[in-house]
Amino acid sequence: MLGHRRPTRGPWRRALASAGLVGLLLGTAACGGGSGDGEDAEAGAVSESVEAGDPVEGGSITVGLEAETNSWLPSEGTFNQPGLNVAYAIYDPLMQRAEDGQVRPYLAESLEPNEDLTEWTLTLRPGVTFHDGTPLNAEALKTVFDTYLKAPDSRLAAQLAEVTSLDVVDELTATYTLSQTNAAFPDQLVGAAGWPFSPTAAAAAGPDAGANPVGTGPFRFVSWQRDSRLVVEKNEDYWQEGMPYLDQITFRPIPDEDTRLQSLRSRDIDVMQSLRQSTVIQARDFDNVNNFEHLGSNSGGLTLNTSRPPFDDVRVRQALVHAVDQEGLIEVLGGSGVTPPQTQFWSPDSPWYSEEVADTYPGFDPEKAQELYDEYINDPERSDGKPVGENLSFTFQCPPDPSLNELSQLYQALWSNLGAQVQLQPTEQAAWIQDMLARDYDTGCTRVGADRDPYLVFDDAFTDGPLNMTAFQDEGIDEQLEILRTTTDTDARKAAVEEIGLILNENVPNAFSGGTLTVLATDESIRNLDGWTFPDGTKGNGANASTAMWAHVWRVE
Repeated sequence: MLGHRRPTRGPWRRALASAGLVGLLLGTAACGGGSGDGEDAEAGAVSESVEAGDPVEGGSITVGLEAETNSWLPSEGTFNQPGLNVAYAIYDPLMQRAEDGQVRPYLAESLEPNEDLTEWTLTLRPGVTFHDGTPLNAEALKTVFDTYLKAPDSRLAAQLAEVTSLDVVDELTATYTLSQTNAAFPDQLVGAAGWPFSPTAAAAAGPDAGANPVGTGPFRFVSWQRDSRLVVEKNEDYWQEGMPYLDQITFRPIPDEDTRLQSLRSRDIDVMQSLRQSTVIQARDFDNVNNFEHLGSNSGGLTLNTSRPPFDDVRVRQALVHAVDQEGLIEVLGGSGVTPPQTQFWSPDSPWYSEEVADTYPGFDPEKAQELYDEYINDPERSDGKPVGENLSFTFQCPPDPSLNELSQLYQALWSNLGAQVQLQPTEQAAWIQDMLARDYDTGCTRVGADRDPYLVFDDAFTDGPLNMTAFQDEGIDEQLEILRTTTDTDARKAAVEEIGLILNENVPNAFSGGTLTVLATDESIRNLDGWTFPDGTKGNGANASTAMWAHVWRVE
């Protein structure tokens, strides 16, 4: 039988043993054979690669996802890992990440900046058509940009605020003009802002465009029953010759972790996507299953709403974080001994990781926590307006997965030790994301960090935009963001990232538990899930963060 596949990396993503936990979103998930007995190899070990074999055409698969997505229109959808898996079937990203972490053209042929990085000229590949037969050209890109991506109600409007225009140069060439220098702009086109869709089809569908996606991707949309299944079929006119190999994919949202896991065991589904440590560990025990695991900078974490008393006071935030036993959280989720505690937005193998930030992280210190807590509740000017000495009372939200229920209970117990009265509010993941986006919450569990350019990560998280779910902003962070935005000098950018990390450790709008081990666990008949390449043959970043480039996947019988 085939065993689990260990996470591996490119040049700066060396192999690690498994780890993981419960954001919002560069490494490589690679493959290896193992015993399948669930025992872990020693840290840093990589199992022997399992060959994918020659491509096989035909067949269909069913993929179990951890959640539903609200809309499939790039300008409307909230695309976390489940949504990304569907998106990579229907859409092609203009840019993608290679094994070495570099952003390179995928659907695009090239992307070139001017000298001061304020204009980026994109050239499309010739002969590419949308699923409705209309051409992918510069005019289509411009229509999508002007009508959808930059619309006031677009989820991407804030991310693209500095892009003042997209102008047609010729049939296959367009230029993005920015209001200011941005060294990180190519990374924007990896995400939803870089997924071209048919403006003709979207206009015809009107308000139902999000339920009728039309891209250039390897599969055409067939049907969607919300919260049940989404079906796609092979795009016979796909621009990459010979792909895709599969005839059909059915994506099924199965929010309950145990149900999704058992669906894989019973072969009711062929692929299972998960970001839960306990699920990843259990899947390793399954016979005839390959586990494509990936460990990156995304971490399990804690989000505090700094716009709402008492979390607007740094003493409260510091107290709650000092009261948290990271190792205890990791143990609850089944990762004791294999999950590394996280201290910042970057994993230890990331080029942006800082030892100084790690050393200054506000770790478990119950005495310090109690001191800060008591100082706040006994302050006559406390921000929540409660009487001196009255204990804090607040709500903690988290999705209702069994392992996360235990996590929530541990947070509750740790904070109760301080005197806080904590009400647990299990909230389905989609609703919890909406609450965070609206800043309509006190505190709760989340995922923190992403393997993207640090300017984009921190600009999303800590400026005046919709993805700043903590509502925290700081002039010092703004100053460092300016450095990240305007220079490609690696040392200067690393220094800026470190300074932001130090500011965050002092102000703790977020806290961390452990790194997130992700998995796509598959029936052994599913091949090449981590072996995708760019059109020029450059190796891609594998099954990164439990997502797959489905054009490159096949099934053997």
